[in-house]
Amino acid sequence: MTPISKPRISQRIGSIAESATLAVDAKAKALKAAGENVIGFGAGEPDFPTPQHIVEAAVAACRDEKNHRYTPAGGLPELREAIAVKTKRDSGFDCAAANVLITNGGKHAVFTAFAVLCDPGDEVICPAPYWTTYPESITLAGGVPVVIRTDEDSGFRVSVEQLEAARTSRTKVLLFVSPDNPSGAVYPPEEVEAIGRWAVDNGIWVVTDEIYEHLVYLPNEFTSMPVLVPELADTCLILNGVAKTYAMTGWRVGWMIGPKDVTTAATNFQSHVTSNVANVSQRAALAAVSGDLEAVAMMRSAFERRGRIMHRMLNEIPGVTCLEPQGAFYCFPSFEGLLGREFDGRPVESTLALADVILDKAKVALVPGEAFGSPGYMRLSFALGDEDLIVGVGRLQELFA
Repeated sequence: MTPISKPRISQRIGSIAESATLAVDAKAKALKAAGENVIGFGAGEPDFPTPQHIVEAAVAACRDEKNHRYTPAGGLPELREAIAVKTKRDSGFDCAAANVLITNGGKHAVFTAFAVLCDPGDEVICPAPYWTTYPESITLAGGVPVVIRTDEDSGFRVSVEQLEAARTSRTKVLLFVSPDNPSGAVYPPEEVEAIGRWAVDNGIWVVTDEIYEHLVYLPNEFTSMPVLVPELADTCLILNGVAKTYAMTGWRVGWMIGPKDVTTAATNFQSHVTSNVANVSQRAALAAVSGDLEAVAMMRSAFERRGRIMHRMLNEIPGVTCLEPQGAFYCFPSFEGLLGREFDGRPVESTLALADVILDKAKVALVPGEAFGSPGYMRLSFALGDEDLIVGVGRLQELFA
């Protein structure tokens, strides 16, 4: 009998798209390594070092033999307790250590959240622009991303009317992100509350990613949906981590907060997938969340200044329009006014193609809006030094003058 030919890679894994943000960052670094003077606006990570007291806590943890062994899959008990205390302090949400699961970074928290909530065919409302990992995590979990487009006119914020129009009998989850990556939008409290009440009224879970909670620029303010709508607490998962707030992207510590039954199920899942998060990283995270926010305030001030500079410079480019970022560390300008122009005798009709032109001719790396479900836009991170920021955007100004 002739054996039946089967694909080498499973359909589930083979359908995953490469992370566009990491791909752009890798391409920029490869060009730099080859001697090119490339300025990269792709990576979403603070350019500041991890605060020294956090590093010292990790050094001490390395020397402690108890950190050389397995620890509970759900996380170190003292870290889970500290995150419960930190969450109450920073957002006003009251939870117990038993509601907290420590994950291998924010991405792991995202995947775990959808894995524990979604059965095959369950629909997840996913406003665009979205972080590239969200729809991939939903799909891998068996869910179906239902994308709702937003744009500059709405301030990149989804309305209750849009949510209601997208709701079906299969809708189980709403993904909610504020401050938002990639748009930098921050929802005002009254809109957060209205969306939360809509979710409660319709029996829909909310997965809210709060990883940029401390990177909000006045007069905007961060508000946590289950704090404004306490009835939502039993059908809400809060995702967060140390990466953005404490400049700890490489330490890989995130967390998920949810009802006890969900956290227990997610812990069982993690016990088979990864076991515990690296103990040294957990000890560093404990020092981070237990400490003050002085370093955070310094970084936020720098990001706010850079965001305003980038916003002004981008709007000086003919054909480019950009809203001022309200939070996170990204500008998300529209480049639609530049599409259709010719470069090397050929018209460039998409921001995907335009990003290649910019990298080739200006040696500036941007992430095209197609990666975020919003063609026509580009994401630029301003988590880089002031000089590189000014030089990089200046090159765009020269290219499109």
